[in-house]
Order: sequence, then C-alpha cells, then structure tokens
Amino acid sequence: MARLRYTAITSLDGYVNDSGGGFAWAEPSDELHLVVNSLEREVGTHLLGRRLYETMTFWETAPGDVPGPMGEYARIWRAADKVVHSTTLEDVTTARTRLVSSFDPAGVEELKASSVLDVSIGGPTLATEAFRAALVDDVHLFLHPVVVGGGTRALPDGVHTDLELLSVERVGDVVHLHHRVRR
Repeated sequence: MARLRYTAITSLDGYVNDSGGGFAWAEPSDELHLVVNSLEREVGTHLLGRRLYETMTFWETAPGDVPGPMGEYARIWRAADKVVHSTTLEDVTTARTRLVSSFDPAGVEELKASSVLDVSIGGPTLATEAFRAALVDDVHLFLHPVVVGGGTRALPDGVHTDLELLSVERVGDVVHLHHRVRR
C-alpha cells in the first residue's frame, strides 16, 4: 500500500509564499534539488491544487536533457501521473494529467491501496482536506532561513495531527524535517 505524503518548501515562519504570493526565496539549490529528487522518484501520482499545478507546469516543458538535478526533476515530473483538483480550471495542459472538481477522500484511499509508488499531495489548501480526512501518512518540510511575515500557511489551521519526527537533515541553509503521522 502506498503512503500519502505532503511535501512543502516553507519559510521559517511557516508560509509557502509571501503576502504578495511570491516564493523566489524558496528556489532550491542544486544540492537541495538532489534531496527533493530522491523523494520524488518514489512518487507515482501527484495530487495538486490549482495554484501549485499552474506553478509546476513549468516542468512539463523544462529541458529534461539538461544535465544535473533540474533536468532530472523535469524527467521525474513528466513520468508521474497528476490529478489536479480545481473548480475553476476548464482544462489541463500537461501529459498524464486529469482534472477533478473536488477532493474525494474515498478515492484517495483507493489510490493509496492500489498504488505501488507513493502518492504526493501538494498545495496547502488541498493538503488541508487530506489532513482533515486523516489520509496523510508522511510530512516533509523544507524550512528556508527566511521570515516572510505572511502568505499562505504551509500547514493547516484547526486540524490536530500527531507527528513522529523521523529525521532532520541540513541541506545548505535549509533544514529538511521528515515526520510520520502517528495513528
């Protein structure tokens, strides 16, 4: 059975973007990309919210033949299935992608049960739905040494989840925390 993992690059004060919606401060170094790539190789399906999907479409046309971690990530992204959750998008433009209008906890459970590779959920708004439904198994946070003072929160408000810290890894100035959800 696959695990549902939530991964987020966050500011030290817990935001995925700043109050203007920007996230230039979160651009990963090659060293950090190597760590992210090692995690993403284990993912067969990405569940995405609209905003994250629109950001990630860059990887559909990014040169996959570029040597190094960015080219590798482009190849990893293209090889995975993607499910975009949106009530406002009319179509998706990337391969191996389908569009759904709402989050279906039972459908995610079925996907986890039938998948060989892990399932990733991205975008804090969508991830909140998975936390509320107690579907998240692992949490990977990449904490950047910046305080942005506002924006979109990386973790859900109003949802209690007990976590067990499995590992702490320093990658340059970024700290990678890996937690498992306690059941």
